[in-house]
Amino acid sequence: MSEGGPSNSTPPEQGDPDLYELLGVDKNASQDEIKKAYRKLALQHHPDKVPEDQRAESEVKFKAVTQAYEILRDEEKRHLYDTHGMAAFDPSRGGGPGGPEPDLNDILAQMFGMNMGGMPGGPGGPRRPRRGPDEEQEYKVTLEELYKGKTVKFAANKKVVCPQCKGTGARDKVKPNKCDRCRGAGMQEAFRQIGPGLVRKEVIPCDHCQGSGNYYKEKDRCKRCKGKRTVTETKALEIYIPRGSVQGERIVLEGEADQFPDQTPGDIIFTLTEEPHDVFTRIGHDLSADLSVTLAEALTGFSRVVLKHLDGRGIHLDRPRGKVLRPGEVLKVPGEGMPMKRGDNKGDLYLIAKIEFPPDGWLPDDASYEALQKLLPAPKPPIPVEEVDEVSYEENADIEQMGAHQGDPRYGNEWEDDDEETGGAQCATQ
Repeated sequence: MSEGGPSNSTPPEQGDPDLYELLGVDKNASQDEIKKAYRKLALQHHPDKVPEDQRAESEVKFKAVTQAYEILRDEEKRHLYDTHGMAAFDPSRGGGPGGPEPDLNDILAQMFGMNMGGMPGGPGGPRRPRRGPDEEQEYKVTLEELYKGKTVKFAANKKVVCPQCKGTGARDKVKPNKCDRCRGAGMQEAFRQIGPGLVRKEVIPCDHCQGSGNYYKEKDRCKRCKGKRTVTETKALEIYIPRGSVQGERIVLEGEADQFPDQTPGDIIFTLTEEPHDVFTRIGHDLSADLSVTLAEALTGFSRVVLKHLDGRGIHLDRPRGKVLRPGEVLKVPGEGMPMKRGDNKGDLYLIAKIEFPPDGWLPDDASYEALQKLLPAPKPPIPVEEVDEVSYEENADIEQMGAHQGDPRYGNEWEDDDEETGGAQCATQ
């Protein structure tokens, strides 16, 4: 594609964005002008660079200019857009005006890795995929990063179509020889064992011609890619994790997977994996944490910072005197949970009371214990019984050992295990 762009360009359909207008450049803009315009707008609309109340609107604009840049910076995609508009990238509109009808072989190849039959390159034979494979990987994030949002910059090694031979694998003006192994199809059928006695037919790129359908002698191969049609380069990439993102959310870098000749590159897809947190537990937009207080605070109240939040703020609670805090009691703090992706709303924070009791022998003498006993509520009246036994006891016993090795199926949830093994069925006499 020339720098001026094709002359038979199609104007955007009604409702479609004008990508040149989004970036504020002319339709004849060079790649350097497009790149400069994108950098300026990306910095202006980046959600991390604007006040909190403008983040939602800024995030939409940031994604729009990024999409425009991803299309216009690629000469092939730019040509498609100039010719067909956004319809070229919309599967619901056929992937472009006058696109081919769905082919049964394509559908079967995607579903089962096979075709309806025929030899490679012939009618009904294997077809070269129109789109390269996606690259998927997990990306671990902390709860703090999900709370505040994060921008990650990294360098990735990726395959790109050789710029010297344009993906042919040959030197200039060298005529190709049709690959005799795949008969010029670029693809061949192979069988892969997927289990004992189970074999699946797959269509894979021909390893003799690297999927091109053409074969070149060693002296005729491109000096840069050595006939492989692609080279490896290091590229700087960036992903933005919006605040409030959740476990399992996918961050997609469109068209940034490895490039292959005659194919549209796939996407790099990051799946967010939330790492466990030492203080907070998250469910949806809500958070929970332990509220550790001393016995004195539980009985007499307190006014202090009880927790450091995920953004570094201190959470201060004022518990008045006369309000006894009991073990396991839950206090709800509205609006102090995780942020929601749209707007300024947040979930709630649930604080679970944990009472720290003093160690044994913490008072110096009997008089102190007697004074404390007078301050605390009186003990309950004696239980009326006919006979009293003085017994010994063990401290810190494990309640989980109750009924151990005694044959009772209730020990260790053995009843539940039996139900699982039998599918929950119960036998009964009719």
